[in-house]
Formats: sequence, structure tokens, C-alpha cells
Amino acid sequence: MTTETHTTEQAGAQQLDETAEILIIGAGFAGLGMGAQLRRAGREDFLIIERAGEVGGTWRDNTYPGAACDVPSHLYSFSFAMNPDWSGFYTPGPEIQNYLLNVTEQEGLRPHLRLNANMDEAKWDEQAERWIVRTSRGTYTGRYLITGTGHLADPSLPDIPGLADFEGDIFHSARWNHDVDLTGKRVAVVGTGASAIQVVPEMAEIASELTVFQRTPAWVIPRIVKPYSAATRRKFARDAESMQRERDDIFWFAESAYAQRRAVPAALAEVTANALGNLERAVPDPELRAKLTPSYMPGCKRVLSSNAYYPTFNRENVTLEASALTRVEGTTAYGADGVGYEVDAIVLCTGFEAAQPPFAEAIFDGEGVSLANHWSTGMSAFDSTAVSGFPNLFAINGPNTSLGHNSIVYIIESQVQYILEALDRADAEGLRTLVPARPAEEEYVAKIQERAATSVWLMDGGCNSWYVDPRSGNLTLIWPDYAYDFRARNGHFTGAGFLSRGADGTVRPLTEQQPKAEATLI
Repeated sequence: MTTETHTTEQAGAQQLDETAEILIIGAGFAGLGMGAQLRRAGREDFLIIERAGEVGGTWRDNTYPGAACDVPSHLYSFSFAMNPDWSGFYTPGPEIQNYLLNVTEQEGLRPHLRLNANMDEAKWDEQAERWIVRTSRGTYTGRYLITGTGHLADPSLPDIPGLADFEGDIFHSARWNHDVDLTGKRVAVVGTGASAIQVVPEMAEIASELTVFQRTPAWVIPRIVKPYSAATRRKFARDAESMQRERDDIFWFAESAYAQRRAVPAALAEVTANALGNLERAVPDPELRAKLTPSYMPGCKRVLSSNAYYPTFNRENVTLEASALTRVEGTTAYGADGVGYEVDAIVLCTGFEAAQPPFAEAIFDGEGVSLANHWSTGMSAFDSTAVSGFPNLFAINGPNTSLGHNSIVYIIESQVQYILEALDRADAEGLRTLVPARPAEEEYVAKIQERAATSVWLMDGGCNSWYVDPRSGNLTLIWPDYAYDFRARNGHFTGAGFLSRGADGTVRPLTEQQPKAEATLI
């Protein structure tokens, strides 16, 4: 470690102020992946600043019953830290959290972590050409700021009349209150997205009555059940190539699903038939099936997978309220159709602040303009990684990086490689700052929106998706193409579109350089 540390007294509490070349915000997949590759590249002068008391991000926070990943295990993990011990094709949340804890230790990241340090403000100092990050733990100064805060970090809480005054227990699925025993209680689950379809079957098992408030039904296909036997796990451990082949097969199978997101008729028909068949086999009641049948194009919202969700609605203790929760009075929760339900507890499966991430409100350029203001009509970034007006800032898992058909970890690793090459270029040429030119960013974003216009995310006007920014109608979360295409386009830093300030202080366009090596596809 080459960081500098000294102690100051602020507001009566001891604070640690530190300086490092690189500051990383967040210790989930993005922050840990960035840190691991910095160390592997011989860079030790970095800190990972994390608001919680442990690493893990989404998988540290989402501890609700039934929490599991809907991306296959061997693809939802780092290519440089493959895990032969995954228990099955899909992985329960605690297993992923343990994996991230192991990666932290194996990659030697623990000394770089600064836990319990919530980023209150990050501001670019134009004179010093440094980022000043003020946190609940102290102030950190760095030449580069890399955000890895993720899309699923901050729960979205609905603004529903009476909800704040609800007289029973209430919590968001991402902040599960394990002190509350819901056994035998009347429980309401609000939402039918990725978390809800895992929570609902679990709640039905223990609740005396379960009411599910459904604003919009989900497309749910059967979930692949494929446990890895002890023999298979031993084979993966002994023969890394067999594990790589498993990963490769999963990757290309996932890529084949992109045709459906492009609204290719045959692909749409296939996923539609798969989901409707899943529903018909599970729910014999035609009236109930009709309520559970979506009216929008599959893929506009995330296509979910479950073998337990639909059968849950056949239970006598489960009621589907096919409308949104609109108000709460005392202990009565009302749907939009006016029907009220007496409940003891409300579980909010209402998603996350993904389109307008709260971290953007805390980041400021040299003139005091916040990133949230810069993104007032929707998130955007050049090469989905750097932001005009914000020098030496890189965003991992930020604008147009999410996927509806493949693994975000693959995208994160692509961005990490891009950033490593940018850092190397700056060092090699003595560049003090790097920042994309605004016209280049606008052109990049315009091409993304043009590509997205004929995708399921923007074609279907009846879909209210968190992938789309409600202020502009632009697709700001999703990368609207194949995953390998993201890596091919954005997996290397060429310098094209960037402005740099050299050692003489002059700002000039950075010359384009071709990458030294082709991007590794998987």
C-alpha cells in the first residue's frame, strides 16, 4: 500500500483522511473486480470505499427468504476467479455472498477496503486535479474516481397514501427485517418482479393469509433445475477447462436469447409459448390464469424464471389482487379496484432507484454541477463508462450496461479492462486528466437510442419498465445489443473521443490508438 493516512478531528469524532491514486466507490462485484485487476496489474495505490460494514453489494443486502440469482452460476462469477464448488446451475444468494468474501481474501483486497464509509460528497478539484471524497468515515483524495455502485443498491419505496402510517410491520425485500417472525401472520407482498417471485412462494408457506398486489403480471418461464453433483464439482476443480466449457456453453446459450429482445418474431413466439405453457400447466383456473397473463411484449420487463411462483396462487391462503396497492388505512391495504385486505405485515418488492441513482446526487464536477443534474434527462456515458465534464471519472455498471439476457459480471469485466488501459495510457504519456468530449458522448448515446428503438424495451408502449428513464423515455439502463458486442466495442480504451490535459497543462484531443490485443470474448 502506498496510501497516505493522517488523522483529523471533525465534529468531535476521530476521522481518517487518506490519499490514494485511485478511489473506488462500492465493494460489490464492480468494486471488487476493479480492485482485483488493479492488484493483478501491479497497482496497489487504491482504496475501495464502502458504505456498509462488509463487501458483497446486492448479495450482502438481499437476505430475503428464497433469494437467488437468475443468471447461471458459472457465468455470474469472475472469469479470473471461477468457482468449481457452485452447488447448482443457479445459485442461492448466501452462496454468492460467500464467493465474494472468498474473492476479497484471495485477491488480497482486505487492506484496501474502507468500510462503513458512506460517500456524502465527491467533488472534482479543478486546481489540484484531484477528487475529494467526503465520507462518514473521513475524507479521501484521489486522482481517479471509479464508481461501482450497481443498479440494485438503493431500494425504491413507493409513495402510497397511508403507507408510512401502517400499523403493522413493513420493510423492503432488500432490507429484510429478520427480527420479525411472519409465521401465521397476514402478509401482503407488493410487486411481482424478480424479488417478488422468490419471496411469494416462501411467504405462502408460513403466512396464514398472503395477498399479492400485482400492478403488472410478469412473464415467467420454467427455471432450470440442475444441481452439480460432488463428482461434477471435483471434475471442475481438477480440470479447469471443463469448467470453462460449462461457462462458454452458458454464455452462448444466453446470447441466443438476445434475438427475443430484438423482437425477432420467431424468438418472441418461442418465449411466449414457453411462459404461457408454464402458466397453463401450473394454474388450472382460467380466470386466475387470465389475471396472471401479461399483455406486454416479453422482455420489455425482465423475463423471470420460477417453478414455484405460479403454483403458489392455487393455495387457499393466497389471494392475487390484480391491481396496484393504492392506499393504506390502519391495517387495511387497498388495491386500485377498491378492495381492502386486513394485513399484519407488508413486504415491499418494489425494485430499486436504478434510473435515477442516488449516488449521482453526491458527485460534482469542478464547477459544482452534480452528476444528477448532468443526467437530468437520463443517465448517459461515453462508451458507457466515462462522463463528459467529469474528468478522471469512470462508472462501472452505470448507464447502458445492464443486460436482459446475459451476465452483468461479463460487462463489469469489460469495463474494468477499459479502465486499466486508460490508466496505463495516462501513465505512459504523462496525462494529467482524461475526459470524453461532449459531442462524442452525445453521438455515442444517440447511436444507442437508435439501436434501442427497435428493441422490446422501447417498441412496447404498454410496458412501464425501470430500464427506461421516465423523464426522457430513453433506454438508459440496458445495453441494447449482444453482450459480446459490448466487449468488442467498449472492452478497450483507444483514446478516441477523449480530451486530455498533458504535462504542459494544455488540453487537446487524445489520439486514437488501436488495442494491443483483441478482446477475449468470454
